[in-house]
Amino acid sequence: MLNFEKLEVWRKSIEFADLVYELTRPFPVDERFGLTNQKRRASVAVSSNIADGGSRSSKTDYSRFIELATGSLFEVISQGHVAARQGYLNGESFRSMHANAEELSRMLSGLRSYLTKGPA
Repeated sequence: MLNFEKLEVWRKSIEFADLVYELTRPFPVDERFGLTNQKRRASVAVSSNIADGGSRSSKTDYSRFIELATGSLFEVISQGHVAARQGYLNGESFRSMHANAEELSRMLSGLRSYLTKGPA
């Protein structure tokens, strides 16, 4: 097992990507290269940036990748608002995605804080 695979935040980010893939599956075909692709790529970027950051030799570099992961997470939520307004996501699906993102955001924030300030 690689170091990033031991992190709960990485496992949760994989689950989040699974959820995004599930929720975007019924999106209209004409959105395949639009919102569907954007949401999926951003959701995968969360776990990818956590993994990439884990390979860095400094905590500062690692922290930057956690910041990028957080940005990708926020992208998914912003795109989720658009998808909901267009009628591609129902309220329950959006709330589920948003709740998962909030939890993941807190975990990323905690990891970034640990990397920049050290243990409490």
